[in-house]
Amino acid sequence: MSSEVIQEEAGVRGRGWDIVVALVALVGLADAVYLTVEHLTGRSVRCMVVSGCDEVLQSSYATVAAGVPVAAVGAVAYFTAFSLATLAAYGYDGARRLLTPLVAVMFLATLWFLYLQAFVIRAFCTYCLISAAVTTTLTLLVLARRFLGSRQRLA
Repeated sequence: MSSEVIQEEAGVRGRGWDIVVALVALVGLADAVYLTVEHLTGRSVRCMVVSGCDEVLQSSYATVAAGVPVAAVGAVAYFTAFSLATLAAYGYDGARRLLTPLVAVMFLATLWFLYLQAFVIRAFCTYCLISAAVTTTLTLLVLARRFLGSRQRLA
């Protein structure tokens, strides 16, 4: 098998990873946009699994400077991750290089917000937990793609 064929197959597999990352980021974007809209309209968010959504979303940790909802910052991050993954799927390698540190920052923020919910606020929000799961999934996908991509280059 020629090296050109191997590179082409790796490119197709890499594109598949990028598409999955983009789709997962869309799930996070939908979650974050919903929370942002609910926050800005002042409506109470109905929790489905746990009962602490109002405690979490009305806490002082739910906003950043100038009263901007944390969920809005999350929506921007998810939209950026979606955009970078989409660009990477179309062959823009620079986008993939930017995606890795973005997802790393998102994951660190997720750990911080989980800590706040568990030990400071002492309540959990279903939608925040969904966001944490999405960000963790994005992190695992980006790491797996990096790991598997480096192994393929060595072969």
